[in-house]
Amino acid sequence: MNRTNPRRYAPMSAGQFALAVLAMGVVVVGSNILVQVPLNDWLTWGGLSYPVAFLVTDLLNRRFGPRAARRVAWCGFALALAVSMWVASPRIALASGLAYLCAQLIDIKVFDRLRDQRWWRAPLLAGTAGAVFDTAVFFSVAFAGSGLPWLTWLLGDLAIKLAVNLAMLAPFRALMWNLARPVEARPVEARPVER
Repeated sequence: MNRTNPRRYAPMSAGQFALAVLAMGVVVVGSNILVQVPLNDWLTWGGLSYPVAFLVTDLLNRRFGPRAARRVAWCGFALALAVSMWVASPRIALASGLAYLCAQLIDIKVFDRLRDQRWWRAPLLAGTAGAVFDTAVFFSVAFAGSGLPWLTWLLGDLAIKLAVNLAMLAPFRALMWNLARPVEARPVEARPVER
């Protein structure tokens, strides 16, 4: 980043912050419920819903910057972990919380490093890195030793997450122009003083 012309981001209001944390919580808790419902031996429903978390994070990162995105990730983690303990087994809640937080922080870092490249590179590569890490951590912690076909679920969910991550480029592109525009540094015009 150029230190002489630092990047400026829009300030995040309390309402925007609360809405972002709520959106993140809904995606993660919903995915924790859906991951317990297999479609077949290769896939659970959670693989279809979870990549939306990366879309939310990437839009926040683009508009409000990595610091605000990390704040939402941490608060979303706390909210999702608390609710997940209530709606999912403790093992799934713990696996989800650990995988979610690490994957979101990786997504935020990768996105921030690639943000000045072509519009699709940052969300695609950040979401891919996050999805790979999230899937590996989640399935190994949640299901290893359970007797369930977790390795095939891991592979199936990862394939679906990567496909959905690719599909999330369309809403990212559509929303980035309105919701995710970074603040442009504009010269301040001198206004005449009224007397």
